[in-house]
Amino acid sequence: MKRVMSIATSDSGAGAGIQADLKAFLCCGVYGTTSIVATTAQNTVGVTGIHAFPPQVALDQIEAVASDIGADAVKTGMLFNAGIISAVAGAIDRLGLPNVVVDPVMVAESGAVLLEPDAVDTYKNELFPLATAITPNVNEAFALIGEEVDENHVEDCAVMLHALGPGAVVITGGHTASGDDLLYDGERFVRVEGPVYPSDNTHGAGCTHSSSLASFLALGFGLEEAARRARAVASEAVEYGLGEIGEGAGPVHALGKILEGAER
Repeated sequence: MKRVMSIATSDSGAGAGIQADLKAFLCCGVYGTTSIVATTAQNTVGVTGIHAFPPQVALDQIEAVASDIGADAVKTGMLFNAGIISAVAGAIDRLGLPNVVVDPVMVAESGAVLLEPDAVDTYKNELFPLATAITPNVNEAFALIGEEVDENHVEDCAVMLHALGPGAVVITGGHTASGDDLLYDGERFVRVEGPVYPSDNTHGAGCTHSSSLASFLALGFGLEEAARRARAVASEAVEYGLGEIGEGAGPVHALGKILEGAER
């Protein structure tokens, strides 16, 4: 069985973060491991607390997993501060971990800020050059290049992000008019289409997408096919989102279709 490591933050409401990653790994048929770099106190309404661990905590977990279980791919999620990002980048580089998908999480579905401002340059300088792909949503993509969102210039934004060193850029389109994801590998643009479900139950969609992308890369799919499959998993997770959980934006449900089939 292929092994995929999530290096990210715990979500006490279990809609996003490490918890969403593990659900996506299970859905994709890979074995998920974790390095938890911080924990949040949050629910569907908002984030009431963020508690980052010392960078050594992340390193200890990464090295423990890599030395025994190994990893066929890595996904990074919310890393919160420059110290954690730098430590994670150093470990990925030193251990030669493959198929690195970086989801530069910056803002929660509720609007809470999940990345300290001085950490953006650390992402760009240390982690992006190690990435097989980065997966910002359109708001994160333009924030990373310091510009206002302009849906007429998403391709230009992708080119600028690619120049920072990742092998490819996948700008997810859930916040755009078309809903399409955009893949740019330095040579060509590929529109990754998929169904768009009008729903408030989207908490964890980005985590599910990036974890699925890492999973399909681990399983041996090429980048374009992996991106198409990841888009399908994320879209389906939104389709089966759990509106009955909490009073705010409900969590996506990566296993919804599988469980529905099991009930029949």
